[in-house]
Amino acid sequence: MGCAAGSAGRRVPRPRADALRNRERIVTAAREVYVEYGAEAPLDEIARRAGIGNATLYRHFPDRHALVDAVVRSVMVRAAEQAERIADEEPDPFAALCRFAHLAADERIGALCAMLSCGFDRNRPDLDAERRRLEGAVEGLTERARRAGRLRPDVEAGDLMLVLSQLSRPLPDSGSLDMGRFAHRHLQLFLDGLEAPARSELPGSAVTLEDLRRAAP
Repeated sequence: MGCAAGSAGRRVPRPRADALRNRERIVTAAREVYVEYGAEAPLDEIARRAGIGNATLYRHFPDRHALVDAVVRSVMVRAAEQAERIADEEPDPFAALCRFAHLAADERIGALCAMLSCGFDRNRPDLDAERRRLEGAVEGLTERARRAGRLRPDVEAGDLMLVLSQLSRPLPDSGSLDMGRFAHRHLQLFLDGLEAPARSELPGSAVTLEDLRRAAP
C-alpha cells in the first residue's frame, strides 16, 4: 500500500535545460531549412545548422514527421500569440495589422503555409485547433482594420498570407543578399497599398483563408 502511494506521488522529471535549448535550436533551424528546401529538406542540414549532431536530433525527433509537427506547432502558436498581443496593445487597427505582418515575415509563416494548412496531416485535431486559433486572430486584425475604415474593402486575410508566402522565400541564386531586409522592405510597399482609401481598382477577387484551405493539396 505504502509502495503504491509512493509510486503514485512520483513526479515525471522535467527535461534538462540543455535538452530544452537543443530542441528549440533544432526547431528554429528546421523552420529556416524548410523555407529553403521544403518539408523534404535533408535532416543532416538541419542538424548542422542547429549546431548539434544527428544523434541529438533523432533523440528529440525520431522521424521527419515528428519534426514537421513541432515546426508547424511552434510557428502557429507563436504567430497566434503575437497577433493576439498586438490586438490588445495597438490602438490603431491598421498599425496593428502591419505590425503583425512584419512579425509573421520574421517567423516565415507565409513560406510554410503549405504545412500550416495541415495538408501534410488532415487527422490532427490538435494542430487543426492551433490553425483555427491563428486564422481567427489574423481575420480579427483584418476585420478590425476594415471596420475602422483603415483597410481597403477589396482585400482579405488570404491576400496578406499569399504575399507573405511570396516574400518569405529566398530567390533562386540570390547568393549573399540579405533577403530578410528585402522582404520587410517589399512587404511595407504592399502594406501601404492595403491602406484605405484605395488608389486603384484591383483586378479579380479577394483571396480568403478559406480559399487557401481549399487550394491546399
